[in-house]
Amino acid sequence: MTTLDTREDALVATLRTTLTGDVIDRTDPRYDEARAVWNGLVDRHPAVIARCAGTADVVAALAAARAHRPPVSIRGGGHQVAGSAVCDDGLVIDLSGLTAVTVDPDARTVRVGAGARWADVNRATQRDGLVVPGGEVSETGVAGLTLGGGMGAVQRAFGLSCDALRAVEIVTADGVVRTASATEHPDLFWAVRGGGRGIGVVTTMEFAARPLGPQVANALVLYPVEQAAAVLDAWRELVPTLPETVSPEFALWSVPPDPELPTEMHGAPVVVAGGLYAGPAEEGLEVLAPFARLGTPQVDATAITDYTASQSALDPLFPAGARYFFKSHFLEHVDDGAAAAIIDAGRDRPTPGCIVVVRTMGGAIARVGDDESAFAHRGAAFNVSIDAGWTDPAMDDAAIGWARRGWDGLAPFGTGGVYVNFAGLDEDADRATSFGTHAGRLDAIARTYDPDGILAGAAARP
Repeated sequence: MTTLDTREDALVATLRTTLTGDVIDRTDPRYDEARAVWNGLVDRHPAVIARCAGTADVVAALAAARAHRPPVSIRGGGHQVAGSAVCDDGLVIDLSGLTAVTVDPDARTVRVGAGARWADVNRATQRDGLVVPGGEVSETGVAGLTLGGGMGAVQRAFGLSCDALRAVEIVTADGVVRTASATEHPDLFWAVRGGGRGIGVVTTMEFAARPLGPQVANALVLYPVEQAAAVLDAWRELVPTLPETVSPEFALWSVPPDPELPTEMHGAPVVVAGGLYAGPAEEGLEVLAPFARLGTPQVDATAITDYTASQSALDPLFPAGARYFFKSHFLEHVDDGAAAAIIDAGRDRPTPGCIVVVRTMGGAIARVGDDESAFAHRGAAFNVSIDAGWTDPAMDDAAIGWARRGWDGLAPFGTGGVYVNFAGLDEDADRATSFGTHAGRLDAIARTYDPDGILAGAAARP
């Protein structure tokens, strides 16, 4: 038996005697399913997966990590592009079973388990006509998105996901269960709002909710790809005129296989413009009407829909097990040079699943002070993400190469910052670009609560 095998056996044995939840090692028939993550490009083989049944199991898992010092990764809802939820030859602290969502409609607060996905939150909050600002795909994990900041469809109106946080329960590397808020352990609370992973293991989050729904107005307008440059120019002129209740988006993509669209259009390159109106639905239709006047539309699907339907509409286009590589830039302006680079990045997309998307920031995001949270990109006006999606492993180099070339082409126009949730893969990890001037403060907080570096490996990954 090798030394590695001996260490793994000892780690597994410790976990089996201390955890209430499942302990899944390499011999377990559930192992391959348990180690799989949403991004099929990621194929890692941990020594053991500790499926925590509650906070006490997290405490026990961290005790085992301190005793045996394996690499550690932390898994929440499981929909994270870089696949940081799973590590090779180490311990996965798996929180995917902690999915409880509890809404207090009078206080407008929502308690969310660290394994919940935004679909879980949306279903619970919409019963009372409330929302927590989440992402754009409902199968995304709440914890991972929030800890990295949390951009989404209502961000200019209500802020980032991390801006809605009021408190978290967090187990630090020393095994102590703490509540972090504006008044308790404010250093930890600062860090979890945009500081990514590795500060501790967040088990529960409390959010403030806002009234919205159940019906909302949503603009979705498709233009021929030949109009891309002209539509982007018109979109740039439109954005400053729109209220903060809209977070405008522009994308270069392909027509999805939607049965409501003509079959002959499916897979064709297309320009997409639109956004959700975070206010009364009927009022929103008028505000969103200019999205259909940016050129000559192929399809204008602007409509009033249920908020939950709007938030889950993209789920089928990002299926679990497909292969993904996302990398982004923050921009202060989309000037003529940046616009040309965006159009160039959208050319020669190797698969229909590859997309270039421009998201508008500002509004409520910018009203939070630069140093009030660990999120380091408050001053940016836009985020441009180059997102490769494909299914054939033979396309790996072509798809990732396309995304990297597009990202490189936009670099001269960016702030130098990268959204940690869209930061590439392990080799792209760079704390300076993800956290800017906040990186040093994050490192100091980590040293305070984790002087032995138990979670250092998790913190270093995108």
